[in-house]
Amino acid sequence: MLDKKQQRKNDIIECSLALFASKGFYNTTIPDIANALKMSVGNMYNYFKSKDILAKEIIKFISEYLGKELRKINEQDITTEEKTRKIVEIYFKIALARPEMIDYFLRIYLSNREVFKDGCEGMICVNEFVTEIMIYFEEGVTAGDLRDQDFFSAFGLFMGYLGGMVFLKGESVLPKPLDEYVDDITFNIYKALSV
Repeated sequence: MLDKKQQRKNDIIECSLALFASKGFYNTTIPDIANALKMSVGNMYNYFKSKDILAKEIIKFISEYLGKELRKINEQDITTEEKTRKIVEIYFKIALARPEMIDYFLRIYLSNREVFKDGCEGMICVNEFVTEIMIYFEEGVTAGDLRDQDFFSAFGLFMGYLGGMVFLKGESVLPKPLDEYVDDITFNIYKALSV
């Protein structure tokens, strides 16, 4: 159970996440967020000293959320191919249930790198998510299922498929619902990464 201050902080993160994802980072102001939460701007600054700090906390929040979901998959005693499918499923499920999280990652974090340059260099702010993907790759290589290759090229391939499909879904380009692509995307990713 969260204490009252931590709960309020989480409420600010959730509200800001939705506003940033829908309106954009630069089009959303601290007063917009405070107004949506029915709190004063001054009180907002008690929790987050700037919009940039809040933006960094949101990406960490998303990374923790995704990392926790992937950790559950990594801890299962299943094949690498089954893990691949479960990762694709959970990513698409989150994209459908919490689209603001994936939108924030694709449209704010990746598109506004200047906001994240101090304190979020490299993959610092997404380390929980990236660590779980790294574990997936390492265990797949150890099992003899995945090719031993540069992590970043494998990561780029994996995330390119997932992010690309979610982006196409968000742009209403896909002719079928996102979850109907799980089999094809799993096959493509696993085929591209396997020995």
